This record gives sequence, structure tokens and C-alpha cells, in this order.
Amino acid sequence: MTHLLITRRAALALAVALPLLLGALVRPALADEGMWTFHNFPNAKLKQQHGIELSDEWLAHLRQSVVRLSGCTATFVSAEGLILTNHHCAAACLAENSRQGQDRLADGFVSRSRDEEIKCSTQVADVLMGREDITAKLAAAVAGKDDKTAGEIRKRTLTQLEQACVQAAGTTDPRRCETVSLYQGGQYFLYKYKRYTDVRLAFAPEDSIAAFGGDPDNFQYPRWCLDMTLLRAYENGKPAKIEHFLPVNWDGPKAGELVFVAGHPGSTDRQLTVAQLEALRASLPASLLRSAELRGRYIQAAQAGGETGRIMSDPLMSLENGIKVRRKQLDALLDGTLMAQKSRDEAALRQLAKLGGANDPWVAIAKAEQRGLELQLPLTYIEGSAGFNSSLFRYARTLVRAAAERSKPNEERLREFTDSSLVPLQQRLFAPVPVYAEREKLTLSLGLMRLREMLGPDHPLAANLFKEISPEALADDLVNKTTLGDAAVRKQLWEGGTAAIEASTDPMIRIARLVDAQARTLRKQFEDEVESPIETASERIAKARFAAFGTAVYPDATFTLRLNWGTVQGWNENGSAVAPFSPLRRAYERATGAEPFRLPDSWLKARDRLNLDTPFNLSSNNDIVGGNSGSSMVNARGEVVGLVFDGNIHSISGSYWFDTARNRAVSVHPAIMKLALTQVYDTAALAAELGLKR
Repeated sequence: MTHLLITRRAALALAVALPLLLGALVRPALADEGMWTFHNFPNAKLKQQHGIELSDEWLAHLRQSVVRLSGCTATFVSAEGLILTNHHCAAACLAENSRQGQDRLADGFVSRSRDEEIKCSTQVADVLMGREDITAKLAAAVAGKDDKTAGEIRKRTLTQLEQACVQAAGTTDPRRCETVSLYQGGQYFLYKYKRYTDVRLAFAPEDSIAAFGGDPDNFQYPRWCLDMTLLRAYENGKPAKIEHFLPVNWDGPKAGELVFVAGHPGSTDRQLTVAQLEALRASLPASLLRSAELRGRYIQAAQAGGETGRIMSDPLMSLENGIKVRRKQLDALLDGTLMAQKSRDEAALRQLAKLGGANDPWVAIAKAEQRGLELQLPLTYIEGSAGFNSSLFRYARTLVRAAAERSKPNEERLREFTDSSLVPLQQRLFAPVPVYAEREKLTLSLGLMRLREMLGPDHPLAANLFKEISPEALADDLVNKTTLGDAAVRKQLWEGGTAAIEASTDPMIRIARLVDAQARTLRKQFEDEVESPIETASERIAKARFAAFGTAVYPDATFTLRLNWGTVQGWNENGSAVAPFSPLRRAYERATGAEPFRLPDSWLKARDRLNLDTPFNLSSNNDIVGGNSGSSMVNARGEVVGLVFDGNIHSISGSYWFDTARNRAVSVHPAIMKLALTQVYDTAALAAELGLKR
């Protein structure tokens, strides 16, 4: 039930209109919609819909079994630190451990002993251990302050709270402390994580079976993707001892069975105002245009094959996925019917909240979003680095800014350079990840060309950069002469601090220094004129929403741990029923021998001994978005019965609203994982650890 916390006078005034307002505004989670926090899981709703209730012990065990990776989710599945996640969540690790003549992304990887497991140098694994409500502390800190001052104080206070949390943890229990905003600033929490910084790769199939169907099949269903990987967390050079992990039920779920997905959905915008959605809609075409042009360059370069094809394949795959997501998000925001519903919902809340007048928060947000669109072009190309699209430039900017920020008191730094952020930042910066000159020149030259085109050749930065050289020649010169591809050089510059950065003659460092002042100015403008007013106004709207409904609605996703439920089911697509399970035999029937429908030799050789009726992938109506990749699907007994890796095409609009009739999550079935580990690949030790017999 929704509880309205309103005064008696307001109740009388709304007596007639309230049923209509509730119908439009609450729109309580229909069917299995919802990305619920563990501390506010709606057990009563679950019991009403499905007749079961989850105990506190069940929830705590699941919470501590789930892992947050860099951009993905995973699950501990053994007491020896074994982690189950998606293949595409480990693609960067496979790529960084590849070299000419050894393509681990294409060929896969199998460790036959723990000594063979390979380090993923940029990967970390976080487990949520606890939380603290800091809403009142933030509210007290910003009370009575104007938007700009409140924004500055808010950031400073968040940094202070994070730092105090880290200091309180000491050295005996490594923690990562992060402040989290829920309900657009209606609540603030301090999340406390145990972090594993030594993560190694134990098993990955070939890319051609993990991503069978490639971009044509992406966000489609039925699917035939073995999108699975096994990682392992280490502590002090040894496999981590894990108390909370989940067993795998290799039979998987039945059609119609209740299942849960615990993971870290990246972001949703379901509680944004109409003005914010309109601003997103206005910004997407430019983003799509940049990505489409870069995609064309990647494809052209990859056609050379060989080593060039290898180094272009991973970023191309990621880019194609992003293009499809943004294209369907734009389609959703262009849907007049759904946007009209958003407008009606907003009008109902505004009538209920009575926040009009000179300080109307919806008007303030609309004004700030308009200013954001005005700043968007230079902000994107200069501070956002679209004009300097290069991992080498990103290294340079990190080094330049870190030198300046680390000399300041912790609470006065940019948020990404606070003490609590430095350890993961250094891990990424010092990782010996290969840098490919050919790819760097391709992306950087295009960025520089478009910077000159979009800002204009007379823009001060463009005029300075290109007064004696073309964008293409500048990109070649920067990439050829920089030494930042060497992790040892980056570490030396980091440790040398401001003196080393100021003395450096590295051309990429010099460019980063040249750009930094203007980039910081743009960032400050955006924070003061767009971000801060929106934060203040959003908090006022959140308070009005809380006054009416409390936490009876779930917060937007923020790449923090969430839990939802659903059932294994297909859907109806243009009058045709889509079955929830896809059998292995159809993978062989669809295989053409040419990418992206080529099955690897390991599967072709194994065909005659495999049960072709083995379920491969499955669909369910769980509410997921990007970031849920690698989430385990769990049954009511706490067993893994699936591995989420994608959604269908209708799930992309889940950024803004949930279509209960057609929005579906897509998972790898445990039966195909068992078959792969016991009958296709030589994984005897890993299979035994998972309780499997060959």
C-alpha cells in the first residue's frame, strides 16, 4: 500500500482529485518491475504476488555473495574465491593479456591449475559489507545555502565522510567507502565495501561462442551465447577464503519459475523530470553521430585483418553495443505516447507537491538543463575529451590533474582524486596494459578533426592547436613521440608530482597542460550553473515524493547493489510467441562458418557427443539494465540458475520506463555452462571445484 503523509487540510482539498492523481503518479511497480535496494526490499509485495517471503539471513547471504566488478556484476561460486561473470565483462583482461600471435579474446583461455591463472591488472572486485544513512548530515551541511555554495559544500562533505569511513576501517579489513545518492538526492548513504584488488582469469571460452551472432544478434532473442567467464579473487597472493558463495543448480529453472537477480544496474532515468528527458533526447543525436563515424573507421581498419583486425575488434564490439543502446534510447524518448504519460505523471506530482512560484523546482531544472545544452558542445570536446579520444591523452590528463589535486587538502580536490579514490586510480594508471599506436592515431585524429569542425577553426583552442599542423599530423606526432605507453614512465611521473609534470617535455603531457585550464573552467561552469541547481531542485522534488509515498517506489539505478524478482517467460512479438528457452541444436543450424555466425572448432569437434536439446539461453521478465551484466539469476533456494548477459531490444527503453509486456532479461542457462565445462573444454580442476564430474 502507498501511504500519503499529508496534512488533514491537504487531504480534504485533494479528496476528489486524489484517486486520479494516484492512478497517474504512483504507477506502482506492475508485475515484476523494480530495482530495489537490499535495505528496502518489499517483502510484503513479493509475498502478495508470489506467496513467499525472504528472510534477513537469505538477503544478507546473497548480498555478500554478489560482487561488483569494473562496470559489471559477478557472484562468488566457491569457497576458494571463484567468481562467475560474463565473458564480455572480462574482455579487457583477455585483450590486455594478448599479443601478436596469441589472441586470448579469439582463442579463449583455460587454466589447468591455479598457477596458470592470469592477472587482470585493471580489475577489482567489491563486496557490499554495510551501509550508513547520512541523509541528515548532508541536509544539515547545506541548509540555507544558495545552489552554488550548496553544491560545493555537498561535495566537500561527501569527501570528508568517505575519508572518515576509510580511516575508521584501518588496515585489518580493506574497505572502499562510497557515498551514494538515491531518489535524486532524497536519500544519501555511505556504502562500505570489501575490495579485492588481485583478480585473475581462470577460464574464458572463445569469443565466437561467447558472442555468437555478434552485433546482428545483440539485444535480440532467441540467443546462443556462452557469455560466461570464471575469475578468481586473491588475497596476499593466495585464493581468497570466501564465506558467502552460491551453489549452481545445473538443471536451471523451469518455465514460469520465480527467480531473482541481484546486481549493480548502472543507471536509469525513470525519476527524471520531463525537461531532463527532453535534454537527453536533444543530446543523443550528436553522440550517435560521433560513434557512428568512429565505428566506420574501426570497421575499415579491421578489414586489414591480422594484428590490426585483432586490436580493433574489442573496441569495435563495445562501440557497436553502445550505438544500439543509444539508438533505441532515442527511439524511446521520441515515443509521443510514453512522453505524454511522463508529462501527466509530472503534472500530478506538481499538483500534489504545491511547489510552484518563484522557486518552482521543475522550472529551475528546465532552466539549468537549457544552460547545459548551451555548454554541451565545448564541454563534450574539451572537458569530456571527445576531441582528444586517446588512452594516452587520458593517462596524461590523469597525471596532470593528479599532480595539481594531490597538493590540495583532501576535501578541496576534484572528487575523482580524493584519497579514497587514489588506490583504484593508481591501479589503472600503473597497469601494464598494451597501447596500440595504430588505434590511438585512428581515434585521436578523428577527435581532433571534429574538435576543429564543431568548435570552429577560430576557437582559441583550435587556433592554438592547429596553427602550424593538421589534426591528422598532430595525432601522428603526439602518438609517435609520447612515452606514456610505458607504465613505468607513468608511475615515475606520478611519484614525481607537480615538479615532474611541469618539467616534462612529453608532448601528450604538454597538450594536457595546455587544455587543462579551459577544461576546468568549463567543468566549473557546468557544476555551478547546471549540476548544483539541478541537485538542489531534485532534492526538493524528492522530498515532495517522499512526503507522499516514502520508499514505496524504488530509486533509479546508480551502479549500486539492487535486487528484483521475475519469472522465466517469453513474450509475444507481433502476434508470435517467443519461447523462453533456446536449444543448442539451433546454434549449429544457424552457424554459417563466417563471423559473426561462426562456431569455434572446439564446438564443431564436440558436436556428436553433445545433447543438442540442452537449453542454451533463457529469458525472464526481470528488470535489468547495463551494469547487471554478469548478475546471477537465483532461485528461492539461493542457487544460481542463470547468468544474465543481455536484454531483448525492448529492454533498452528500461532506462526510462518498464514495459512489463515485452521487457525481458536474457541469461546463459546453467545446463550449457555444465556441458561446456565437462564436455567441450579441458577444465577438470575448475569443474571439480564447482562440484561437476566429467
